[in-house]
Amino acid sequence: MRFDVLTLFPELFGPHLEQGVTRRAYATSQMQVRLWQLRDFADDAYRRIDDRPFGGGPGMVMMAGPLERGLAAAVAERGGAGAMSAVPVVHFTPAGRRLDQPMVQALAQGPGAILICGRYEGVDQRVIDRHVTLELSLGDYVLSGGELAALVVLDAIARLQPGVLSPDSPQHDSFSDGLLEGPSYTRPEVLADGTSVPEVLLSGHHERISRWRRERSLEWTARRRPDLIVQARAAGRLDARDEAFLEALIL
Repeated sequence: MRFDVLTLFPELFGPHLEQGVTRRAYATSQMQVRLWQLRDFADDAYRRIDDRPFGGGPGMVMMAGPLERGLAAAVAERGGAGAMSAVPVVHFTPAGRRLDQPMVQALAQGPGAILICGRYEGVDQRVIDRHVTLELSLGDYVLSGGELAALVVLDAIARLQPGVLSPDSPQHDSFSDGLLEGPSYTRPEVLADGTSVPEVLLSGHHERISRWRRERSLEWTARRRPDLIVQARAAGRLDARDEAFLEALIL
């Protein structure tokens, strides 16, 4: 799995690729990341990659030329256009599809992607129209550039690679089954103010613990993201015990 990242700030990616548990995905080459400095594809002595927008307005727009030359270099190194048919070209934009766990899981099962990290007021639309196959948004807010969004995508995919986390960890994450993950506790059993761990977690009764965790997941989701409960029902992911618990829950 290979990711080509077109960016003005490749130095932002180094710490992420070398630190934390997700570094295992890169150290084992399960995920390869190739960083492309867009200024290397400028065609003037100033290495300029942006210009004023036609029609006026504030800010600058990233020019088509450097971006398309950068894309062409990434495509060539990946084996040419024939090898690119299943590889998404991703542009990060507030107008894109909201990134969610199903999308992360789909990307994690694919060959990788080319990630375009825009800056300034955006990217010349002609580049998007001609080359981009997937536009993604992290949410309803604006970042200074696409690098943070690209790092989020890389992190979310890396943690799903075999051997990066303990085998069962991803299955218990929030959104893995369409619901939020419930609360977690560790030592000490009782804090200085007397607050203790829920008794069921100390019982050693695995079936009771499993049901408690399921109910806390349902409760947290119903209180904080009721839209996910609606989706879980529509997808048939709730059984009769789940529905009975939700019906008795006082929101």
